[in-house]
Amino acid sequence: MDCPKPSLFELFWSTFCIGAVTFGGGYAMIPVLEQTFVSKKGWLSEEEMMDLLAIAEMTPGPIAINASTYVGTKMAGLPGAVSATLGMVMPSFLIIALISGFYLEFKSNPTVAAALLGIRAGVTALVVSAALKLGKKAVRRPADWALCLLAFAAVGFFGLSAILVIVAAGFCGYVLYRKREG
Repeated sequence: MDCPKPSLFELFWSTFCIGAVTFGGGYAMIPVLEQTFVSKKGWLSEEEMMDLLAIAEMTPGPIAINASTYVGTKMAGLPGAVSATLGMVMPSFLIIALISGFYLEFKSNPTVAAALLGIRAGVTALVVSAALKLGKKAVRRPADWALCLLAFAAVGFFGLSAILVIVAAGFCGYVLYRKREG
C-alpha cells in the first residue's frame, strides 16, 4: 500500500491508544486493530490484515503484540517494531502496576465485580463481531466452510489443541488449494 510512512511516535501512539481502550485481550482487539491499521491509517490492506492475523495467531505471544510488531516492522523497520510494540504493551503495564496494590480491595468490591461482568459481555460481543467480519472475507467456498466448521468442532466440542487444529488446517489448505493457485 502506498501511504506516508508514520513517525516512530505515531506508531507508538496509535498502538498505545489501541492498548489503552481495548479490554479482553487479542481477540477483542481485532476489530480495533483492523479499523486502525487498515481503515484509518492505511498501513495494511484487508488482505494483509487477514494474513497478519493468521500469522499472529500461529506465533507465540499475544495477537495484538504480534500484530503491532509486524506493522511497526513493515512501516519503519526494527525501530518501528520496538515503538509499536512498546505502545501496545505500555497501557497494560501501567494499569497493572497501578491496580496491583489495590487488587484485594477491587476484587471484593461488588461495584467493580459487576462492572467486570459487563466488560466480559462486551468483550464477547467484540470477539464475535471480529469473527463474523473476518469470516465473511476468509470463508467463501464450500471447502472453506467445511474446514471452518471442522476446526470449530475440533476445538469447541472435542477440546483439541488450537495449535494442532491450526497446523492441520494449514496442511488441509495446502492440499486443497495448492493446485488452484499454481
